[in-house]
Amino acid sequence: MRYFGSHGVERAEVLDDAVEVAARRRHNTDTGPHIVTGPIAVDGARPGDLLALRIDALTMRAPYGVISTRHGCGVLSGRPGFDGDYGQFCQVHDRDGRWFGALPLDPAGRSGNAMFPLAPFLGIIGVATNTGTRIDSVPPGPHGGNIDVKLHTAGATLFLPVQVPEALFYIGDPHFAHGDGEVALTALEAPLRATLTVDLITAAEIAGGFGSRIGPFAAAHGLLIPTGMHRDLDTALQLCVGYAVDLVSEHFDAHPRQAYLYLSAAADFTISQAVDQVRGVHGMVRRSDFGAGADTTLARRVLERV
Repeated sequence: MRYFGSHGVERAEVLDDAVEVAARRRHNTDTGPHIVTGPIAVDGARPGDLLALRIDALTMRAPYGVISTRHGCGVLSGRPGFDGDYGQFCQVHDRDGRWFGALPLDPAGRSGNAMFPLAPFLGIIGVATNTGTRIDSVPPGPHGGNIDVKLHTAGATLFLPVQVPEALFYIGDPHFAHGDGEVALTALEAPLRATLTVDLITAAEIAGGFGSRIGPFAAAHGLLIPTGMHRDLDTALQLCVGYAVDLVSEHFDAHPRQAYLYLSAAADFTISQAVDQVRGVHGMVRRSDFGAGADTTLARRVLERV
């Protein structure tokens, strides 16, 4: 209440659950900084299945958010003038039915604001890993987690390879806006209420073990969106391109070499984030570039979400 009040936020606009979390002052630094909802069991889910999580709606719960850099984790870590723990409170404004964030160009308020459009999404959507201990929430991986792909807005479906019985999925890390790379450390972090639909594609419906050999991918806004994650950016890109070849081959009956050539000419690959211990890359493959999909259950169930 003290922090947000110093930026002119009335008590009624400070979320009660945020006050409660701050009052607890309990935090296990071994498992990451995020507030996460879950785990949630999915009846019948088994390793080898794909969990399909459709994001039906995301509603803003407050007219403000915060961008920050901390812990020496930004891309410019070590460069004089950019290290340290600092951030910026940002108000949210409605312009003719579109929402924008306002970031002061000078921390002392002597200049105007940068106004940027909002596109809310959940930075974290994941399933439990087949490990003996709870993993850190920061690095994403084959289980999903802190993927931070800004295309995972309302209407997107994320497909996650199930790692353990009942999947045990979870969500968190809501963003109002995010630039590819997330270079300082955080996006515009702010609270959302999410409505999701959970579906299951069983291993029996996935030909050739496809679900166990590909990382998280999404179908959204006319695109197939593979992801690749690794501590080394080159390796993350290689993984993403390999997964994209598999997606195109599997869903459109393309020879892998032809899929590879197509991707070079027509698809885009972008750094999702560079600040979460591992690097993230996502690809964008247009559904409209292809005719009918492959005559498989998997292709039908994925492509109907695009």
